[in-house]
Amino acid sequence: MEEAARRVARRLRESGHIAYFAGGCVRDMVRGLTPKDYDIATDARPEAVQNLFARTFAVGAHFGVIIVLENGFQFEVATFRSDDAYIDGRHPSAVHFSSPEEDAQRRDFTINGMFYDPVADKVIDLVGGRADIEAKLVRAIGDPAQRFAEDRLRMLRAVRFATVLDYEIEKQTWDALLTNAASISQISAERIRDELVRIFLSPNRVRGWDLLDSSGLMRAILPELDAMKGVLQPEQFHPEGDVFVHTRLMLLLLPEKVSVQLVFAVLFHDVAKPVTARMDKTGRIRFNEHDRIGAQMTEAIMRRLRFSGDEIEATVEMVSQHMVFKDAPRMRVAKLKRFMARPTFEEELELHRVDCESSHRNLDNYEFLLRKREEFTNEPIIPAPLVRGDDLIALGLKPGPKFGEILEAVETRQLEGTLRTREEALEWVKGEYSLGAAD
Repeated sequence: MEEAARRVARRLRESGHIAYFAGGCVRDMVRGLTPKDYDIATDARPEAVQNLFARTFAVGAHFGVIIVLENGFQFEVATFRSDDAYIDGRHPSAVHFSSPEEDAQRRDFTINGMFYDPVADKVIDLVGGRADIEAKLVRAIGDPAQRFAEDRLRMLRAVRFATVLDYEIEKQTWDALLTNAASISQISAERIRDELVRIFLSPNRVRGWDLLDSSGLMRAILPELDAMKGVLQPEQFHPEGDVFVHTRLMLLLLPEKVSVQLVFAVLFHDVAKPVTARMDKTGRIRFNEHDRIGAQMTEAIMRRLRFSGDEIEATVEMVSQHMVFKDAPRMRVAKLKRFMARPTFEEELELHRVDCESSHRNLDNYEFLLRKREEFTNEPIIPAPLVRGDDLIALGLKPGPKFGEILEAVETRQLEGTLRTREEALEWVKGEYSLGAAD
């Protein structure tokens, strides 16, 4: 990819234009990492870029941005620009094509404001980005309050960079973030969601949680999580503290690599505890139906943040089922196999592990399920059915609600090992339901 990016820059240079790598790829290069993608900044106007390359499409020609397709890769080629006032917390009212110096000053953070000249093999740092990488600082370029007013999402981006890079947020930048956190609500749900996903998929996600909390962004974006503070739990089951502390500990115990649905199931598994908390007659705190109500709340939150249907469905299932694990050792074999055969079970098992390890630390149910998983590995946990609908029709039964009842009854006995062959199953059906002989 880098060689293809260099070819794009070289073609621009051969046509008399300035062409630098810009933004995150330069930050990665300065940090000694291989960039995942390359953006190119140039003094060539959008129409000149399109004339120079055979395969292009305009994604933001008004802002000077053209996508160039080169050797199977896509590169964002942007004309140096300066911006007029931002009127909607996201877009400038007008842009003016300008110089590298002016372009650097309109960018968000110093670590993202550097250029790299691929011909001279030289970093062009007009904003102090190298020093801030050395100091591990996220610092807004210029006036932080102005940078955040231009694009409110930059507040979340500051948290994301501090999380992913394990940097501090520079004091003036942090102070401006604290002052303006509530205005994040001006940003579209999709953009907020994307930043939250990057924060919580990071192995350093607990740092992200802490920054979202202390900045006020969590209260503005996810008030349901903020509401968990101070919600006490029975000490014999939760010696670690309130629901907020418990959830943070679970994040800490997750493996480095997680899926969207697992990490958000951790965030939301107890989201209904604040609204279900009750004291019973013995003085014990109860959270009756917090799993069911939590699943409903999870769906509402994730729809609000425009998650995909698949992500919502999986996360909601995990939240709704997380209390069932305590019953696993007492389940009949058929019920246990059906429970373990669900597509979300493996990640629910991980959710259960961190739920236990962050509270009472009793892993008996977890270890029981590990043993059962091993025991069931030799054959499909839900094998091919011994009896199908066609068999019931052949026995003289007309299609209807009874079909499902009979097929489930056969499957239950198959899962429990009392019916092992098709012949045994058909004989059992004929005897149990008084049906005629098969043809």
